[in-house]
Amino acid sequence: MLFFLVLIALAALLVFWLIGIYNSLVNLRNRREQAFADIDVQLKQRSDLIPQLVETVKGYAGHESKTLLDVIAARNSVLSAGTIEEKIKADSQLTSALQGLRLTVEAYPDLKANQNFLHLQQEIGDIENKLAAARRFFNAATRELNTSVESFPNSIIASRYGFKKEAMYDLGVEKRTLMEEPPKIQF
Repeated sequence: MLFFLVLIALAALLVFWLIGIYNSLVNLRNRREQAFADIDVQLKQRSDLIPQLVETVKGYAGHESKTLLDVIAARNSVLSAGTIEEKIKADSQLTSALQGLRLTVEAYPDLKANQNFLHLQQEIGDIENKLAAARRFFNAATRELNTSVESFPNSIIASRYGFKKEAMYDLGVEKRTLMEEPPKIQF
C-alpha cells in the first residue's frame, strides 16, 4: 500500500513538473511576442513620420525622386508585412532606404538648416534609438526562449507541443557585410 502511495506521489510530482516546463515555455514565447509588439509600435511611429519627412525633402530635392520612391516603397512594405520574419526583412529595407535618403540630404545645405526637417530628423533619430533598444529586448527574449526550447528536458516537452527555435532580429548578410567595412572619412 505504501509503495502505491509513493508511486502516486511521484507520478503527481512528474505531472506538476511537466506542467511547469510547459508553462515556462508559454511564458517565454509570450514574452518574445510582446517584445516584437514593442518593435511593431516603433516601426509604426517611424512609418507615420516618413511621409512628412519625404514631403519636406521633396521641396528641396524634388529631382531625387528615386530615393524618395525607395523610402516610400520600403515604408509600405513594413506596413503590409504579416509575419515577424517579413517585418524584419521589410524593416531592414526601410533602414537602407532611409540611409540613402540621409546621403541625399547631405547634398542640400538649405534642407539641413530647415527647422521642420531638423525636427523630423530628430524624431526619427529618437525612434531609431527606441527601435534599437526594442530589438535588443526582442533578441534577449528570443535567446531565452531558444535556450529553454533546446535544453534538456525542456526540449522533449517543446517538440511535443510545437515550440521551436525562433529567429533573432539581425542585420542580415548584406547589412553585416556593410557594417564590417571601415567607415570612409572625408574632409
